[in-house]
This record gives sequence, C-alpha cells and structure tokens, in this order.
Amino acid sequence: MMRGSNSLIGAVNLITFLVSIPILGGGIWLASRANSTDCIRFLQWPIIIIALAIMLVSLAGFAGACYRVSWLLRLYLFAMFFVVVALIFFIVFAYAVTDRGHGEVVMNRAFLEYQLQDYSGWLKDRVSDPGYWGKISACLRDGKVCKGMRRFVRDQNTGILVQEPANVFYRRDLSPIQSGCCKPPTSCGYTYINETLWTATPGTVVIDQDCTRWSNNQQELCYECDSCKAGVLASIKHSWRKVSVINIVVLIILVIVYVAGCAAYRNAKRIDNDEPLGMPRMTKAQPSRFQF
Repeated sequence: MMRGSNSLIGAVNLITFLVSIPILGGGIWLASRANSTDCIRFLQWPIIIIALAIMLVSLAGFAGACYRVSWLLRLYLFAMFFVVVALIFFIVFAYAVTDRGHGEVVMNRAFLEYQLQDYSGWLKDRVSDPGYWGKISACLRDGKVCKGMRRFVRDQNTGILVQEPANVFYRRDLSPIQSGCCKPPTSCGYTYINETLWTATPGTVVIDQDCTRWSNNQQELCYECDSCKAGVLASIKHSWRKVSVINIVVLIILVIVYVAGCAAYRNAKRIDNDEPLGMPRMTKAQPSRFQF
C-alpha cells in the first residue's frame, strides 16, 4: 500500500511537471514577441519564473516520492501552494491591467484604429512613460514593423508590379501596431501615396495632435504618436489574453492535482503510522485524576 501511495504521489508530480511546460511555452512566446512585436520586455518574466518554480517543485516531489523522503514531499506541498497562489495572482493581474481599451471602427476601413484615452491604469502609465516609451519606439524601429506593410499588386493592363492602391489598402486587416504606428490617423484626412507615405490635404483642419506628429521620414512615421502607444497596448492585451486562457486551464489542472497529492500524502502518512485507511484517528484517553 505504501508503494502504491508513493506511486500516486510520483504520478501527481509528473503531471504537474508536464503541466508547467505550456506555461513556460507561453512565457517564451511572450518573450519572442517582446523582441520583435510588442517590445515590452518585463511582462514575460513572471510567467517564466512561475513555470520554472513548478518544474523544480515537481522534481522535488517526484524525488521525495521515489526515495520516500518525507521532507521533500512536505516541501512540495508547501511550495506548490504558494505557486498556485502566485499563478492566481498573475492571472487576475493580467486581466486587471488589460481590462480597458478597444479598437474603434472607422468608416470605409477594414482595420481598426486605437486611441490612447480609451486605456487607463498601470500598464498605460508604464507604456506612456517618456523614458520607457523611448525604449519601446526604438525596439519598434529596429524590428522594422512598418517595413513589412509594403505590398505590390500586378497592374491588369501592363502586368507590372505597382504600389498597392488606396482602395486595396483600406480593405486590409492591419495589426494594432501597424494601424497605430505606421500610418497617420484617418481623422487627419491625409492623402494615401503608399502604406507609409502620406501627404497632407491643403485646408484640412487638424484636431488630433497625432496629425502633427506624423512624419514621412521612415525612421519616425508615427512612432511618437499616442495612437502608436495605444496600438502597443492593444497588442499586449491580445497577447496576454491568449496566454491567460492557457494559464486558467493549467491552474484548474494544478488545483485538482494538488488536492490529489495532499490526499495521497495523508494516506501515506496513515500507512506509516499503521492506521487503517478510512478510519478516524484514535487518541489515547488520559486517565482521570479522580478515583471512584
């Protein structure tokens, strides 16, 4: 029976180790986007640390089950409790900081546009910080996120590849960063030349401050626009929501496995104490001091 209980505990730890792999994968995916797309390099570290903690704790519990080291099993149960709490905190935090903000539909456009005032909270303040935004915008430039927007179509008369016309561009589904950072807001009324080259229309009244921030310099574009910051926030929200779905599924599995591990450990302790399973623990009655 003791061997069976240890086998169950070992299986439980193996499951938790395997469950940590999707969490680690989500953290690595966020890290890859941080280097090329979102350019936010601090968000992925909590989830990577949680995944590594689950792996190490699971290995400790697995070793404790295989070699019947009780203190390792106690360490596993104690540490896994805090790991589960940390994962719950991270999921709640991720949803809280990405709760606000959404794209706005623009008439005769397939893509959405983003406004910084639609967002609020800690993440907006973090991204909007001038010092930190300088690093993000430099990352976006180095990642050449706008260069990938260029497309050519074949002219039906000559068969020659030409720049994508405006009516085709307006039907494209742009990413939040492409929409916010690589073109001026539609409200500016600028005339389309190509995906990253626009000219101001004479006599147009400028209301949006991003219109004055736009530049046809390919190293500047709208990287200093509020719409670009909003696009980054929208991209982060999309990425975090994807990872949070995986984390919620993993959390449910972890809780079930943790409860099973606690039950298996308790049964193993009862067997060590020669207590029958399913019976209440008996305590020795203290003799009365009064004799009748």
